[in-house]
Amino acid sequence: QVQLVESGGGLVQAGGSLRLSCATSGQSFSRYAMGWFRQAPGKEREFVAGNTWGGHNYWAEVADSMKGRFIISRDNAKNTVYLQMNSLKPEDTAVYYCAVVPSYIGSVIRSDKSYVYWGQGTQVTVSS
Repeated sequence: QVQLVESGGGLVQAGGSLRLSCATSGQSFSRYAMGWFRQAPGKEREFVAGNTWGGHNYWAEVADSMKGRFIISRDNAKNTVYLQMNSLKPEDTAVYYCAVVPSYIGSVIRSDKSYVYWGQGTQVTVSS
């Protein structure tokens, strides 16, 4: 069982920045495939960013609509993954979730159905 705790959400004006954190339990964090997803009211959950161990290095991907504004990173010493969000827009308003696939080697996983453990979510609200 892997537990995840997100933090860092809040209310921010358009153009502002937030950094979300997702702290995880477990002893094999360096091999966890990590993902960030978001879900806005009335919409399906969508992929935001992912970070995985590819065997020789870490892979990081951001969804096209957020590329250039969002950055995913991880700190294996702290068992934590981050999502730096810059130039926020009102349409970024959503509940943001982090998720884990334990003991994974490969490319970034974009399907939420593949993730095994999920955090409780953190609300991000961007005002215009």
